[in-house]
Amino acid sequence: TFTAWCNSHLRKAGTQIENIEEDFRDGLKLMLLLEVISGERLAKPERGKMRVHKISNVNKALDFIASKGVKLVSIGAEEIVDGNVKMTLGMIWTIILRFAIQDISVEETSAKEGLLLWCQRKTAPYKNVNIQNFHISWKDGLGFCALIHRHRPELIDYGKLRKDDPLTNLNTAFDVAEKYLDIPKMLDAEDIVGTARPDEKAIMTYVSSFYHAFSGAQKAETAANRICKVLAVNQENEQLMEDYEKLASDLLEWIRRTIPWLENRAPENTMQAMQQKLEDFRDYRRLHKPPKVQEKCQLEINFNTLQTKLRLSNRPAFMPSEGKMVSDINNAWGGLEQAEKGYEEWLLNEIRRLERLDHLAEKFRQKASIHESWTDGKEAMLQQKDYETATLSEIKALLKKHEAFESDLAAHQDRVEQIAAIAQELNELDYYDSPSVNARCQKICDQWDNLGALTQKRREALERTEKLLETIDQLYLEYAKRAAPFNNWMEGAMEDLQDTFIVHTIEEIQGLTTAHEQFKATLPDADKERQAILGIHNEVSKIVQTYHVNMAGTNPYTTITPQEINGKWEHVRQLVPRRDQALMEEHARQQQNERLRKQFGAQANVIGPWIQTKMEEIGRISIEMHGTLEDQLNHLRQYEKSIVNYKPKIDQLEGDHQQIQEALIFDNKHTNYTMEHIRVGWEQLLTTIARTINEVENQILTRDAKGISQEQMNEFRASFNHFDRDHSGTLGPEEFKACLISLGYDIGNDAQGEAEFARIMSIVDPNRLGVVTFQAFIDFMSRETADTDTADQVMASFKILAGDKNYITVDELRRELPPDQAEYCIARMAPYNGRDAVPGALDYMSFSTALYGESDL
Repeated sequence: TFTAWCNSHLRKAGTQIENIEEDFRDGLKLMLLLEVISGERLAKPERGKMRVHKISNVNKALDFIASKGVKLVSIGAEEIVDGNVKMTLGMIWTIILRFAIQDISVEETSAKEGLLLWCQRKTAPYKNVNIQNFHISWKDGLGFCALIHRHRPELIDYGKLRKDDPLTNLNTAFDVAEKYLDIPKMLDAEDIVGTARPDEKAIMTYVSSFYHAFSGAQKAETAANRICKVLAVNQENEQLMEDYEKLASDLLEWIRRTIPWLENRAPENTMQAMQQKLEDFRDYRRLHKPPKVQEKCQLEINFNTLQTKLRLSNRPAFMPSEGKMVSDINNAWGGLEQAEKGYEEWLLNEIRRLERLDHLAEKFRQKASIHESWTDGKEAMLQQKDYETATLSEIKALLKKHEAFESDLAAHQDRVEQIAAIAQELNELDYYDSPSVNARCQKICDQWDNLGALTQKRREALERTEKLLETIDQLYLEYAKRAAPFNNWMEGAMEDLQDTFIVHTIEEIQGLTTAHEQFKATLPDADKERQAILGIHNEVSKIVQTYHVNMAGTNPYTTITPQEINGKWEHVRQLVPRRDQALMEEHARQQQNERLRKQFGAQANVIGPWIQTKMEEIGRISIEMHGTLEDQLNHLRQYEKSIVNYKPKIDQLEGDHQQIQEALIFDNKHTNYTMEHIRVGWEQLLTTIARTINEVENQILTRDAKGISQEQMNEFRASFNHFDRDHSGTLGPEEFKACLISLGYDIGNDAQGEAEFARIMSIVDPNRLGVVTFQAFIDFMSRETADTDTADQVMASFKILAGDKNYITVDELRRELPPDQAEYCIARMAPYNGRDAVPGALDYMSFSTALYGESDL
C-alpha cells in the first residue's frame, strides 16, 4: 500500500520505486517524494555513493518533515540507510499522516476523525453501508463503491452489487479508481477478504486518496452549505417582515375604523339609545380593545426580534412600508386613546342630561295639566253677564266672588312662572320635543294673559254695578276668602306630594324626608283651619234656615263647596302614606348605591396599589442579576403567570363597575381610583412584563449568536447597573463612557479620545437620543468578535459552485442546492451581462451583495 502511494506521487517526477526499504536508503527518492507532495524545494542532495552522503540526504528529508511540525520518535537516518523495514515504514506512515491526512477537517474535527466523518456523510444515503472504523467496515467493498458512486454515479452500477460478493465489490472499486480517478491500486482484494481485521493504516491511506480526488466536490458541498445557510436566514427574515407588515396593516385599519366611532359625539334623544351606546363602549373596552393592546405589544416585540436577527446576521435594518413604523403605530394608537378620552364621561353626562330632561318634561306635563284643569271654563265664567239682572245682594256676592277668584288667580301666578321656567330649561338642555313643549307653554301664557285681561274687565263692570248694590252676606264672603287659600294650599300640598324627585345621595333623600316630616307636622293646624271653614259654611246654613233666605243652597262668592274641601282633604291624607313609601324605597336604593360604592372602593384601593407595586417590581427585576439569563427569563415568565392569574380580580372589579354605572352612580368618595385608572394600569402592566421578557429573550439571542459567556453577560450587566444610578434602564453619555473605561476601554480626554467616543456613540445611539440601552450596550461589546457570514464569503461560495466562472447557470444551481433554495436564487438573480456571458447566465455577485444591503429581495 505504502509503495503504491509513494509511486502515485513519484510518477509525477518521472520515477518509481520497487522496494520501499531499498529505494529510499540513499535519501534521493525520499527527498524527491517530499518535494512532490509538499510543492517546496529541499536542500541540495549529496550525489556521492558513500554512507556519509546517504545519511546526509536522509537527515535533510527528516529535518524537512520536522519543520512541518511532525515529531519523529526513534526514527534516525542510520536506520533508514541501513534498510530497517520497520523504521522506513514508520517514516512513510508519518509522511502520509502529515501530507495526506492531517489537513483533512470536517466540522472542526481533524485527521482520522475528520476522514471518518467525511466517509460517514458521503455513504449515509446507502442503507447497506455502515462505516464505523478503518478496518472491518470496508471488508465487503461496498464502502469503496459507495464513495465512487456518490461522486461519479456513471462509473458504477451500484444497484447490481451484492453484499455477499466482497471480492467482486473490492476489485470493481479498485479497478474503477485506478482507471478513471487516477488512484493507484494500493490494496489487494484477497488480502482484505482473507484477513479478520484489515490493516487500518493501509485503509486510511487508500481512503485519503479518495478524499483528495473528490476535494473539488467537497469544496462545492461546503460552498453549497454556506449558501443554504445564508438563504435560509434571508427567507426566515422575509417571512417575519411579511408577518409584521400584515399585522401592522390590520392594526392600523382597526384603529382607522374605530377612531371615527369614538369621535362621534352626536347625542341621542332617548335614554335607551344612549344606554345602548354606553353598553357598546363597555363591550369595546372589555372585549374588543384588550386583544388589540396585545397585538400592538406583540407587533413591537416582533419588530425588535426581527431587528436583532437582522443585526446578528449582518443584514441591514428592516424598514417597514411608509406609515407602518412602530412610531406610526404608536402615533395612531395615541390618536385612538385621544379619541377615546372623555367618551365614556360624555356618555354618562348625556345619560344624566336625558334623565334630567325626562324628569323636567314629566314635571312640565304635570304642572301644565293641573293648570289647564284649573283654567278650564274660567274664560267663559269671566265673560258672563249675570250681574245685569242680579239683585243687590247677588251683585255683592258676584263682586266678592270675583275678588276670591282674583286671589285664586294670583295664587296660580307662581305655577305659570314655574311652567315657563321649566320650558326654558328644557330648551337650554336641548330637549328633543322642545317644539311641542314651547307650543303648550305659549298657549298657557297666552291664556293666562287673556284671563288677566278678562278678570280686569269683569272687576271694572262689577265695581260700576257695586255702587247700585249694598247688600252682601259677610259670612259667605268670609267663607270664600278662607276657603280659597285653604283650597290652594291643599292643591299645592297634593301637587307637592305627587311631585317626582331624583336624588343621587343618602343626604339628598334624607333632606326630602325631613321636609316631608315637617309638612306632616302642619297637618293638625290645617285640619283646624278646615273645620273652621266648614264651621262658617254651617253658620251660613243656619242663617239661611233661620231667616229663610232664598240662596238655592249655594255660596254666591265661591264655587268651592264643603264637599270639595272634604274630598281634597281626604285625598291629601291618602297621598301622605304614599309619599312615605316612595321616600322609604328611595332611601333603600341610596343605601344600596352606597354599598356598591364601598364595595368598588375597597377592591380598587387594593388593586390600584398592587398594580403600581408590580410595575416597580418588574423595573427592579429588569436591572437586577440573579442567575443566568435563562433563570431570569424563567423568573419573569413565572412572574407573568402570577400577573395573568390576577385577571379574575380585574374582571370582578369590572363587574362591580358595571353595577355602579347601571345604578347611575356618578361619584365615589371611598376611593381615588376610577375604573379607567385600573384599566390603563393593567394594560401597562401586561405590556411592561411582555416587553421585559422580550428584552431578556433578545439578550439570550445576542449572547448565543455572539458567543458571549454567561460570565461575560453578568459582567456587562453588573457594569451597566453600577453606572445606571437612577435605575432608568439607560446610560447617559458620561455614564456610558465611565462604564466602558471600567471594562478596559482606553478612551482618553484628548481630541483623539473624544473622536473615538463620538464614533462609539454613533453606533450605540444612532438616533441621537442621548441615551444607551442595555441591548445596544451588549451589541457593541460583542460586535468586534462577531462571526457572521459576509457578502464576500457568500460570493466566494457561489464562485466555487460555478467552477470559478463570473456567472452561474440554472442547472448548476439546481444541481448544487436543495430545490426550494435553488428556486429562490433563480427567481431573484439578475441576468449576467459580462463579455463572457452565455445564454441563461445569472449574476451571483450582485445577488450576494444585495443579501447584505438595501434590496427588494
